[in-house]
Amino acid sequence: MAIKEVMVIGAGQMGSGIAQVCAMHGLEVALQDIAPEFVARGFSRIEESLARIVKKGGLSESASRETLARITQTTSLDAVASADLVIEAAVEKMDIKKSLFMQLDGLAKSDAILATNTSSLPITEIAAVTSRPERVIGMHFMNPVPVMKLVEVIRGLQTSEETYRVVSDLARTLGKTPVEVHDYPGFISNRILLPMINEAIYCLYEGVADRDAIDTVMKLGMNHPMGPLQLADFIGLDTCLSIMEILHEGLGDSKYRPCPLLRKYVAAGWLGKKSGRGFYDYRVEAK
Repeated sequence: MAIKEVMVIGAGQMGSGIAQVCAMHGLEVALQDIAPEFVARGFSRIEESLARIVKKGGLSESASRETLARITQTTSLDAVASADLVIEAAVEKMDIKKSLFMQLDGLAKSDAILATNTSSLPITEIAAVTSRPERVIGMHFMNPVPVMKLVEVIRGLQTSEETYRVVSDLARTLGKTPVEVHDYPGFISNRILLPMINEAIYCLYEGVADRDAIDTVMKLGMNHPMGPLQLADFIGLDTCLSIMEILHEGLGDSKYRPCPLLRKYVAAGWLGKKSGRGFYDYRVEAK
């Protein structure tokens, strides 16, 4: 099965990045979100990203224009009818994803593949609400999508070998490195990353060290490009909490218990960079 047309559901940071990479590699892309302003914002993000690549000499002006011309903006799901692959990058809530996949299943052609960019939710459960569970798969891109090379390709219990092969081949076509992962809470990336972040928050909560000390130790001692508390801010503390809750519930081990300080920050609306304040205050601190 050749993938020529892709529909991306959700025009946020992840969805717009996925749409950009697909269009840069010659695919026709429909970028969808629930409101025109969300789609417009996502398209503007793509324009800005391409402009930076052109400025650095990584892309010609004409190639940038051709990339943008391959992206159609829409608030309707109707474009699903011609898509070979749908990549859902909507909010990380199971009820929303299930509702979307039920709709997509009814609108998409019978041989279309339905993929989700979920960072932690079970693929098997999402697939079960469709009539094509063998054609449902996880395709977890890393942020920022145009830069990061990894794609976790997650098999649900019902995912067919053909679906896995097509999606893995597409990831390589997009210049990414696909890694096969089976359907367990957090997959590989977040099962390892989020407990580390959660433990860093516990260190702050228990007074082991202050924020800057914790991040400096991990940057200089472990050669991480960014400290875990700053990384949590960039991911979004609400997202970090959600993933830790999924790990805790799905694996039933107390080592995945979200730190009370993380819960407190989320309750206060301190969600990290996107809200202006998390472990760092982005209103006054230049990071």
